[in-house]
Amino acid sequence: MFPGHATADGTARFRDRFPTLRDAGHFRRPGHASGAGELWLSSIGLGTYLGEPDDTSDRAYTEAITTALASGVNVLDTAINYRHQRSERNIGEALKQVISAGKLQRDEVLVCTKAGYLSFDGNLPPDPRGYFVREYVEPGILDPQEIVGGMHCMAPSYLENQIERSRRNLGLETIDVFYVHNPESQLAEISRETFHRRLRDAFSSLEKLAKAGRLRYYGLATWGAFRVAEGSRDYISLFEVEQLAREAGGEDHHFRFIQLPFNLAMPEAYALANQSDDKGKMSLLSAASRLGITIIGSATLYQGQLIHGLPEIVGRILGFKSDAENAIQFSRSAPGLTTSLIGMGHKEHVPANLRPALIPATPTERWNKLFTER
Repeated sequence: MFPGHATADGTARFRDRFPTLRDAGHFRRPGHASGAGELWLSSIGLGTYLGEPDDTSDRAYTEAITTALASGVNVLDTAINYRHQRSERNIGEALKQVISAGKLQRDEVLVCTKAGYLSFDGNLPPDPRGYFVREYVEPGILDPQEIVGGMHCMAPSYLENQIERSRRNLGLETIDVFYVHNPESQLAEISRETFHRRLRDAFSSLEKLAKAGRLRYYGLATWGAFRVAEGSRDYISLFEVEQLAREAGGEDHHFRFIQLPFNLAMPEAYALANQSDDKGKMSLLSAASRLGITIIGSATLYQGQLIHGLPEIVGRILGFKSDAENAIQFSRSAPGLTTSLIGMGHKEHVPANLRPALIPATPTERWNKLFTER
């Protein structure tokens, strides 16, 4: 496995290999004082969620990842359950190819993965329940009472097992960012008090793994938790979660990343004041900035739903001819959002999705007109 992790020097080295993109502001520092704030990260990252779990998709993803790394993308996102661990292995194979060929150094790229959902290995087994019993329950890795909805678990022993599998899949000694995957799904069945206890226990385990060099940072990758109103069943307060991280890891805790959908159809991280502290209500992006937490946006194109049919005002304000490019520009221009993730399962996707990065982000004053003009 390749040693090391993304560093300030390494990501700056990567940035400087792409002067046109650099000068257009494609590479950003998150803008806070934590160690993660020193990294130079591409404004567009590569996601690996969609696609069939087959050899054809494996080859296409590996080609897309190597193309992205050669084109100015240094944020890669996956999860152990994506395509039954195949997406992680595709990233691992692509990194092996480019690092072994001397085209990339390990410290130049931020590799992010997630766990929480029960994961298969390569393909859907004929007897899924039997597979989990043999693979996880009988060895004592998983207590069935800690599974919610028949599919989600964030018990320390399970997360530790998944992280070890992810490290092997990725071929990396250290995972740059590990996310607890959609933890809010547990709130459908357990009390908030139990939820906080489980999350604190998970964080305590992740702090130990960070100190051991298995991961560099950790966080939450969510779908609805940060986009709903306070009082909603699946709502999560970032201030409360950060306090749990302090209890688990002290002032120098490693909880430094949040991932959530951000796009033209789901702008709540900016537009909804659903986070509260003693100074009042604010948006998630404002809360994250205050706490020194980096925000990564997912679902930039909303799984293809934003590549056509956008209102005319979007193109008029953001300046691109195609709806897809305007959708990408909207997300990557959000004040306080560092990277917008886009699924790229084919190498042809890479240059098309990177076109907005050739110009600066839309100034905030102009970008804000999307919320005020009709």
